[in-house]
Amino acid sequence: MRATVTIGLGALVALTACDDPRGEADPFASAGGVTATGGATSGGDDDDDDDDDAEDPDPEGDSGAADGTTGSEQTIDLKWDVGWSGETDGNNNASDCMTDPNADEDGDGFSVVQGDCNDCDPNVNPGAIEVIDTEPDEMGVVPDPADEDCDGAIDNVPPPCDGALAINNADPLNGAAAMGLCKVAQDATDWGIVSASYVRADGSAAASPLQHGLLFDFGPNVAPQEGSQMLVLSTGRARIPGQPDVCGMLTCSDSGAGTAPAGFPQDVPACPGLSNINDDIALEVTLRAPTNATGFSYNFNFYSFEYPEWVCTSYNDQYIALVDPPPMGAINGNISFDSNNNPVSVNIAFFDVCAGCPLGTGELSGNGFDTWNDAGATSWLVTTSPVTGGEEVTIRFAIWDTGDTAYDSTVLLDNFQWIADGGTVSVGTVPEG
Repeated sequence: MRATVTIGLGALVALTACDDPRGEADPFASAGGVTATGGATSGGDDDDDDDDDAEDPDPEGDSGAADGTTGSEQTIDLKWDVGWSGETDGNNNASDCMTDPNADEDGDGFSVVQGDCNDCDPNVNPGAIEVIDTEPDEMGVVPDPADEDCDGAIDNVPPPCDGALAINNADPLNGAAAMGLCKVAQDATDWGIVSASYVRADGSAAASPLQHGLLFDFGPNVAPQEGSQMLVLSTGRARIPGQPDVCGMLTCSDSGAGTAPAGFPQDVPACPGLSNINDDIALEVTLRAPTNATGFSYNFNFYSFEYPEWVCTSYNDQYIALVDPPPMGAINGNISFDSNNNPVSVNIAFFDVCAGCPLGTGELSGNGFDTWNDAGATSWLVTTSPVTGGEEVTIRFAIWDTGDTAYDSTVLLDNFQWIADGGTVSVGTVPEG
């Protein structure tokens, strides 16, 4: 029997790589360079952002563009950071890249023969991701679009891959699709999803299909952040009123006792919790990052019936995003927490949706959290994390009940994006928008 406790995130100037330093276009160039904006970053230009090829087919890795003027008209200094040693041929073109079609001149894993359309720029190759740039550079000019992935098309970003998925679809690849993860890696040189599975918090097999769902909304006031659907994970039922198999009350237990990952549940200062977990569920995805990626981001929204009666008690349910290999700044591998390192629970600083909270109760409407009991939520938050281009990374998005099976919690997951603008990405979570 629980005892009630009441506790009153300037555009980089990257001029055309392999262009004549006085404005003469390189024969391999087909379009202006771009300032890549692959998602929210924690800031910072770096040399890799000054991707220097007019053809720079890397919408993800390029950060600037030539303004199309000739050398006499150019008003900004050209900067050569990649693929140029300062030597030119008789025509003033860079002489140390794109000279041997069988050599990987820029060290990105692809030669010209292997499809690299700009072997002067390591952020441009068949393993890169396209980036559409709409932000003006420091000269106030929106860079020309480019073909970063060398497929012969410019800014051909695929549309969302959800919208026609059944709510109860149990294929984990479709769970990833609802989050915005669409592309499956075709081989060891390709980026995208390597594997996906529904698991428990410790990575063992899960058999609780009602604890995950692909929803079109979470009530009338909570819409997907990308595409038409989002992935919902719950310690109860990942359903809302009016849908089959909805819980209909504040507690539904499906999977029972589980095993927490090492270091979890994580205590909050002055709010020690219990160590046992129940009704845990997770989506685990292994991804190979695009070669020009420097990080990724995703959105989540945490709901719990633990609020307000059970704030800062031993029962507080938790949500984590466990990354392997863990990036710098993670806590026991987890990348989603507040500025005080508090894990995602009713004790997180962003718990702003509730009666008397800054965002009110509108986002509780129509999803059961306004009728089955009093409750609260965070609203949409965005987490960022660094990644090394071309590496494999495993992410386990997991939620569980702490201490018992009562007072269910739910997390909404959506809008996964690769960040490929060349800036430095750090682990962090902030409110969306």
